Amino acid sequence: MSASLEQRLTELEVRLTFLDDTVNALVAAETAQAQRVLVLEQLLRGLREELVALRTSQAHDPHSEPPPPHY
Repeated sequence: MSASLEQRLTELEVRLTFLDDTVNALVAAETAQAQRVLVLEQLLRGLREELVALRTSQAHDPHSEPPPPHY
């Protein structure tokens, strides 16, 4: 092999290694992000359930209130 071809091949191997490392880092970041999204979705579901329960417990029947003083 000529020196020029060998140098080009070495450069390509170095670039491929760098790209592999970058792809692996991106996959790891995406996995961590997906896990955080799942946790946030669970927390949001819990908050919604708490809000519904709070609204239900705070709700009152307007018919059970005494009439205003002008009646």
